[in-house]
Amino acid sequence: MNKYKFNFENSYLVLEKSLYTRLEPIPVALPKLVIFNQDLSDELGLDFYSVTEKEIASLFSGNRILEGAQPLSQAYAGHQFGHLTILGDGRAHLLGEHITKKHERFDIQLKGSGPTPYSRRGDGRAALAPMLREYIISEAMNALGIPTSRSLAVVTTGENVYRETALQGAILTRVAASHIRVGTFVFAAMQKNRKVLESLLNYTVKRHYPSIDTNQNKALKFLYAVIERQVELMVEWARVGFIHGVMNTDNMALSGETIDYGPCAYLDEYDSNTVFSSIDKFGRYSFGNQPKIAQWNIARLAEALLSLIDLEKSKAISLAEKAVNSFSSLYEDRWLSMMRAKLGLVKPKNDDKKLIRELLTWMQRTGADYTNTFCDLRDKKKLNDISKYDKEFEDWTIRWQLRVSNNPETYKRCIDLMKKTNPEIIPRNHIVETVLDAAEQGDLQSLHKLLDVLKNPYRKTLEISEYKTPPRDDQRIFQTFCGT
Repeated sequence: MNKYKFNFENSYLVLEKSLYTRLEPIPVALPKLVIFNQDLSDELGLDFYSVTEKEIASLFSGNRILEGAQPLSQAYAGHQFGHLTILGDGRAHLLGEHITKKHERFDIQLKGSGPTPYSRRGDGRAALAPMLREYIISEAMNALGIPTSRSLAVVTTGENVYRETALQGAILTRVAASHIRVGTFVFAAMQKNRKVLESLLNYTVKRHYPSIDTNQNKALKFLYAVIERQVELMVEWARVGFIHGVMNTDNMALSGETIDYGPCAYLDEYDSNTVFSSIDKFGRYSFGNQPKIAQWNIARLAEALLSLIDLEKSKAISLAEKAVNSFSSLYEDRWLSMMRAKLGLVKPKNDDKKLIRELLTWMQRTGADYTNTFCDLRDKKKLNDISKYDKEFEDWTIRWQLRVSNNPETYKRCIDLMKKTNPEIIPRNHIVETVLDAAEQGDLQSLHKLLDVLKNPYRKTLEISEYKTPPRDDQRIFQTFCGT
């Protein structure tokens, strides 16, 4: 353990060498700390209270390697918009795994830390705004209670990166349960070496699914366990209106966490076809299509595991198909339970799905705000105000209130359930963009204020009113960018 209380292990190095390359980050000219996540540092049991900003910047730029770290970049493949490509960490270095006092294991990764053998002619660097975007969104997702990677620090490099224009270079320190992806297994399977694939499976099961009974068909049980976690994650994304934007197989973590925040955004007005990513021309990764894409990605994982599921290929395919096909019904069941909670419906009833679909249809037709609509249902005055101008909504609220009155729980219990399920605020796209613009100019006040507000997304206070307001027409964000 070093003086900062980092307790490093480097267990990824036990895997076959084809799955990674050992190398250190490339030093930068003038690292400067932009933001440090003291709350996360405390959660990890780290100690930076007496450390200068200059020293922190040196550590989290890669200019100084932390004691116990053995940096590497991971190799993996990825189906990018459906097309298979050999990838890898083209601008990231995994320093090692920090073990907390609770014996939890977290990857500590630098993103934007220089070129690697997987850079594919890229510069290996990142710009300030995309790194701050990931910091904001990942911390917001954590506060919303959604499995996610976290952000420990952002530093500028004192060097420019060149995209369409010259931008400030920056490095993000990312904390995650691991960075093992669907694409990691796809890459391992492509090597046609059973030892490589089997060792990766054993490692991933031990790290993320230790409760799996490994005595019989470990690979198939692993596949079902991954499906379970991905279904839960997709339901959580739907709950808060999150759109990932780039659901390639290299961006799906087998830990069940949300990772790789690029052109991500949240719904303002409800539209299941919403797409923000500038590169998603055909809506492959639209809000409503995310569960189907998750299932498609799971199918690619299943293909990679076939040789470990059964030596008889036809039997392996049959077992894998059954597992993959279970995704849809499992998602539908979990989504329905989640939507019941959003509407304060405690005990399931047969007509609940119809009631939910009617509300979503109305929301899509009218462009109702996704977050605020579910909050407004708890406010009788707001309900009455909307109903005055919309007969369809008035009729629906009558049916909904009748349904709530038939709950076995008290009305207060129903409202409490809605409060726990429906956030008051999300990181609205137009606000995030305004904050990032200010940060690029050196003004971090609005960044800190936004992050502070997002720590308590279910709390209704006067201070959050400006963050609840949907964008005006001139504030709307129609496209987001990945910043690679």
